[in-house]
Amino acid sequence: MRTRWLPLAVLATAQFLVVLSTSIVNVSLPQIRSGLGTSATGLSWVVNAYVLVFGALLLPGGRFGDAYGLRRVFLVGASIFAASAAAAAIAPDTAALIAARSVQGLGAALMAPTALALVLTLYRDSRDSGVALGVWGAVSGAGGAVGVLLGGLLTDRFGWRSVFFVVVPVALAVLLAAWRLVEPRPAVGGRPDVPSAVTATGGLVALTYGLSGHWTALAAGLILLAAFAFRQRRVADPLLPPRMAPVAWPNVAMALLGAVWLGLFYYLPLYQQHTLGYTPLRAGLTQLPLALMITVSSWVAGRLPGRATLPVGLLMLATGLAWLARTPSAASFLIDLLGPTLLIGAGMGVAFVRITASASAGVPATDSGLAGGLVNASRQLGGATGLSFLTALPTFGAVFLTCAAITVLTLITVTGKAISIWHNHPGPMSPGTTHRPPTSSPHSS
Repeated sequence: MRTRWLPLAVLATAQFLVVLSTSIVNVSLPQIRSGLGTSATGLSWVVNAYVLVFGALLLPGGRFGDAYGLRRVFLVGASIFAASAAAAAIAPDTAALIAARSVQGLGAALMAPTALALVLTLYRDSRDSGVALGVWGAVSGAGGAVGVLLGGLLTDRFGWRSVFFVVVPVALAVLLAAWRLVEPRPAVGGRPDVPSAVTATGGLVALTYGLSGHWTALAAGLILLAAFAFRQRRVADPLLPPRMAPVAWPNVAMALLGAVWLGLFYYLPLYQQHTLGYTPLRAGLTQLPLALMITVSSWVAGRLPGRATLPVGLLMLATGLAWLARTPSAASFLIDLLGPTLLIGAGMGVAFVRITASASAGVPATDSGLAGGLVNASRQLGGATGLSFLTALPTFGAVFLTCAAITVLTLITVTGKAISIWHNHPGPMSPGTTHRPPTSSPHSS
């Protein structure tokens, strides 16, 4: 009986690595800047290169899994992920580091949606899916905070290169365990729409780069995204088919939450080191309560009934961020850091689990890879776009207050039009419900 959960443990570890790799580098950014002579803009691209390529390629990654086999594409992605992490660890300069992080984003884009799709197909019973998504939400939410903690420990003791080296053996272990424990799933077939993938990826990269003040890139991004939208209406098998419309609003909410998530874990350790004078080790250790709270609340969220759970979680998250936005220069750990981060952790864990569940509800098994890619893409692209916007703000307090405002916008989203959609397609987190196909026809828009 216990062995049936081993594949979940392997796939959840893969997701943990994907999320961890977004935040583990944050505490080491000051050391990277001094060690490689990186500019402030280049420093943000050490983070954004991974997040943006990851997010932009998640939809093609999920569709490749549906077309060529989820397990096969997952194993390819894990191999690329491990190799590129090793390349980042030995990068001789900033350009090589950013290039390695981009390739790592490619590996993550193949790994993450196929891992989630395998979980959704392996654990389709309502009770099992509730447990599986609870675990998934826990590792997804906690990965960001644990990344900061682990990054602080490693950077303080072994230098910034260790934050990339540590990923390699774990990724190789996941690769071997998945090959042994996860059974192959039959491929759906079909040919992924490569031109759409190219225009979507190029458009999103150019748009995000343009948001930092490069207007030519911004215009090019908008043109490429318009070409992507035009092609989606013309091809027989689009990358983002109209039948995915029922999960549009949960993915909008996930994009907004992604901006909050990445903004928090990028700027909180910088505030602690630059304003409060914390060492990397101390910055990491003080975020341990945040990691634990995200883990606990994610696990509990899978067992709480009622549609009010998500709005309450988002309200807690917004309150914690507004509290954190005070950012005093002589902060008390108990009042100015521990209190708000516990609220943030509780709200973020609930929000991730509930929105992920809603973003997969009603999706047929043949689109499970696409659904996994879409919800992960929404989070990562929302994070990359949000980070580009947040870098223009003048103070840490302004950043956290803006994150609180984005959370309120997410709350408005989930309590407005989205709630009627989710009511018609309840996710597996509600007791007694199961996945069912959308009420609209497969070709409805």
